[in-house]
Amino acid sequence: MEIIAKNRKAFYQYEILEKIEAGIVLTGTEVKSLRNKDVSINDSFAQIDRGEVFLYEMHIGEYKQGNRQNHEPKRKRKLLLHKREIAKIAGKVKQKGCTIIPLSLYFKNELAKLEIALVRGKTKFDKREDIKKRTVEREIRQVMKKF
Repeated sequence: MEIIAKNRKAFYQYEILEKIEAGIVLTGTEVKSLRNKDVSINDSFAQIDRGEVFLYEMHIGEYKQGNRQNHEPKRKRKLLLHKREIAKIAGKVKQKGCTIIPLSLYFKNELAKLEIALVRGKTKFDKREDIKKRTVEREIRQVMKKF
C-alpha cells in the first residue's frame, strides 16, 4: 500500500465517527499525476447526490506530459461504494453536524483508493483537550526514556 496524500488537519479539526474505504473514478492523466504525488486533499469533501457519492475540491495537478485531453484539476469525482454503504452513510449525514471528508489517498493493488470518514466538527474545548493530552503523553515518553 503506497500512500499518496494524507489529510493531517482532519484529525485536529474533526471528531472521526467512522472510516470507509472507497474506490475513485479517474482518467488516465489523473492516475499519472497521482503517481507523481501531485495531489492535495486538504480542502476536499464528499456529498451524496441522487444515490451516488461525489468528491469535491480535490486538487490533482495537470499531468505535465499531457496534451489537450488533460484533466481539469478540481473537477468533481465519483466515489465507488456499495448501495448499502451509501444508504448507511446517508442516514448518518442527515444527523446534525455530520459530513464526509477524505483522510488519505493511496494505491492498493495498483488501484487508487480513498479512505473517507464520517466526521463531526470539534469545538475549541475539544481541540484544547487534545493538545493537553498530546503534551502529557510526550512528557511521559520523555521521562520514561531517561529511566
